Amino acid sequence: MQYREIVAVTGLGGLFQLIASKQDGAIVRSLEDKSTRFVSSRIHNFTPLESIEVFTTGENVNLAEVFKAMQEQDGKTALVDAKADNNAVKAYFKSVFPEFDEERVYVSDMKKMVKWYTILKNNDLLKFDEQAEEADTEEVAAETAVVEEEAAKPAKKAAKPKKAAAKDETPAAEGEEAPAAKPKKATKAKKEETPAAEGEEAPKKKAAPKKKKTEE
Repeated sequence: MQYREIVAVTGLGGLFQLIASKQDGAIVRSLEDKSTRFVSSRIHNFTPLESIEVFTTGENVNLAEVFKAMQEQDGKTALVDAKADNNAVKAYFKSVFPEFDEERVYVSDMKKMVKWYTILKNNDLLKFDEQAEEADTEEVAAETAVVEEEAAKPAKKAAKPKKAAAKDETPAAEGEEAPAAKPKKATKAKKEETPAAEGEEAPKKKAAPKKKKTEE
């Protein structure tokens, strides 16, 4: 179980580990009593802790930064009780995280953060630096796997050579003469215009018979 798996669920107190997401909700496990249950997304909203930001007098900071500050001051400043009065809670956060924007961060939010911090501490989930290193290692491993997968793919096949030209256009092999182009078929001449063979006379045309004169 890691910090990035922890979610807050509206309408339910405490924190939960996200076990599995479903189309209509999620299966979660309580970090307090370790019970597992299905929570409908039609009724409840799920908010990962790592996505929550806190208002400060400067730029907003991630909730994890507040938990780190509380952890660093754990030995110097005693953790306030989540049920303590408002002034005690405000005084505690002024000492451990003075950058809070008091106008936008309500006391109810501060008490909720105290409660969440206690739950995370009891479940040994305040190892932010170690988890960040693990996340970086997983990212590098994923990138390496992608590179190795790409390297393992076979190289693309060379392009197929273009088909040779038509047979009559194919160049002759070295030392051979190129084949002559096939002559076009001669058009058959009409029989009466066909020249006579050598040594023969051309047939004479028959003279048309003369018409006899009609005797008067």
